[in-house]
Amino acid sequence: MKITLTVNGEEFPLDVEPRRILADVLREDCGLTGTHLGCEHGVCGACTVLVDGEAVRACLMLAVQCDGGSVRTVEGLTGSDGEPSALQRAFSTEHALQCGFCTPGFLMVAAGALEADSTLADHPERVDHIVGSNICRCTGYEPIRRAIMRAAQEQQQATT
Repeated sequence: MKITLTVNGEEFPLDVEPRRILADVLREDCGLTGTHLGCEHGVCGACTVLVDGEAVRACLMLAVQCDGGSVRTVEGLTGSDGEPSALQRAFSTEHALQCGFCTPGFLMVAAGALEADSTLADHPERVDHIVGSNICRCTGYEPIRRAIMRAAQEQQQATT
């Protein structure tokens, strides 16, 4: 099937098999390897991307379901100048990554939440829910929680 995806602001006209998952198309056809495949069952969250602003598991979504839509991957978090986003800087500051395999998924689920909720800093229980939605085998989750809270607090301060 012929589809068009807008990925990180760039249009990709593609010809894909209807059964191909979004994660494979992003990695193999678009050359964006930041989206990781872990469990391939939608459990671990390593493949999380934003589709039309919503966090989705790219291992469970068919690429054809995104035809005409906007997809944002971890590569799309950096600014046009190549500088890391505030969220990426918070992950670095709080040492919220070790092996890094799960990091793109955590970054994307957090980015979606931060974009949708400007009051996230006032609701640590929401941050706990975000952190609990993905699996990490290295960090013990606390640094990830601190990083998301830091980014949420910085976002809130910037808007007040």
